Amino acid sequence: MPKRVDHVERRRQIAEAVVRIAATRGLQEASMREVAAEAGVSLRLVQYYFHTKEELLSGVLGHLGERIGRRVQDAVAALTEPVAPAAYLRAMLGALIPHDEDGRQVMLAYTAHFTLTLSQPHLAPEGLAQAEALRGSVAGRFQQARDSGHLAAAGDPETLAATALALVTGLQLSVLANQHPAAHATSLLNAHLDHLFAPSA
Repeated sequence: MPKRVDHVERRRQIAEAVVRIAATRGLQEASMREVAAEAGVSLRLVQYYFHTKEELLSGVLGHLGERIGRRVQDAVAALTEPVAPAAYLRAMLGALIPHDEDGRQVMLAYTAHFTLTLSQPHLAPEGLAQAEALRGSVAGRFQQARDSGHLAAAGDPETLAATALALVTGLQLSVLANQHPAAHATSLLNAHLDHLFAPSA
C-alpha cells in the first residue's frame, strides 16, 4: 500500500527550514536549493510545494503568522478569567517581545522578511495584511477599555493601537540586537500601558 503523504506537514517542514535560515543567515541565503538542504528534502520536493521563491516566502510568512498567533494565544490563555482589556493587552503585546529561543527565532525571521520587502515591495501585501489584522485586534481592545471606563488616556483607539505596536516593534529590535534584555523591554511596554489605563484597570 502506498505511503500516505501529509502535505500540510511537508509544507510546515519546508517553511521551518526557511525560518531557521532567515533567523541565522538572512533570507538572501534562502535559495530553493539551500532550503531543500536545510529541510533534508530534495529540491524537486520544495519546487513541488512552492513553484517560485515568491510562493515560498509567502508561505513562510503565513507560517510565521501562525506561530506568532499561537504565542499570543498561549499568553492570553494563561490569564485568569475574566480578562480585563488592560491585562489582555499586556499579555498580547508582551508575547510579541522575544523572551525565549522560539520567540527570538520567529521574530528574527519575521524581521528578515520585513527587511526584504523594503527592496522588494511586491512581497509586502501579505505582511501588511497581517499587520493590519493585528492593529485592528489591538484597537478593538483599546475600544473595549474605553467603553468600560478603564482607559485613562486621550486619543482614539486606532491611534493608541498604532503607537503601542510601534513601541513593540522598537522593543523587539532592541532585544534582538541585545540592547535590552527581554524583561527590561517588557517592563518598558508595561510602563507605557500603565500610563494609558486607569489605576483600577
